[in-house]
Amino acid sequence: GPGIRFVVFMQGCPMRCLYCHNPDTQSVAGGTEYEAKDVAERVLKYRNYFGEEGGVTVSGGEPLLQIGFVTELFALLKKEGISTCVDTSGIVFTRGEPFLSSLDELLKVTDLFLLDIKQIDEGKHKVLTGQSNRPILEFARYLSEKGAKAWLRYVLVPGYTDDEEDVSGLCDFVKNQRCFVKAEVLPYHTMGIVKYRSLGIPYRLEGVEPPSKESVKHV
Repeated sequence: GPGIRFVVFMQGCPMRCLYCHNPDTQSVAGGTEYEAKDVAERVLKYRNYFGEEGGVTVSGGEPLLQIGFVTELFALLKKEGISTCVDTSGIVFTRGEPFLSSLDELLKVTDLFLLDIKQIDEGKHKVLTGQSNRPILEFARYLSEKGAKAWLRYVLVPGYTDDEEDVSGLCDFVKNQRCFVKAEVLPYHTMGIVKYRSLGIPYRLEGVEPPSKESVKHV
């Protein structure tokens, strides 16, 4: 997100992205439990570093799995005038209750969403993440309906997300969603491999190299 930020990593994610660099946060078990007020107190110790642009970003894992906690934390931070941001895949979105009402409460105290759209093609998205992209695209539509602001984040993985037709399809979708105010193309990297080895988990993109600077610029 913008500026210098304090990042809170949440535990648990229903997706299994082939390039996930936080595999240790995938399981809903583990992690350390905190009260929202305790996290807020830790944040306040660092607020002098934030400047005018910085603030707090909640990432994961998938933050919206713990939407009540994030809302409580952000409500405390907004009272202190601190910028709030959610880094999410949007995979748990539903227009059903009680989720939608909970999301509306979160929207009141969130300044920005960082939304990862992994692949616009649903079949390729399932290969890449193990999940359909339908909830994610619907989440983007809902953010647009509510007048929320979001940055699009697209991880460029050679052989998986660099197909010209797929990128064009993503552009067609994004330009019709008014929530997006910025787009970031993130080059695939291999820095997470060491985590897979330490956890004894096979790394399924072994041998895939990061994209070239020219490819990133083109996308």
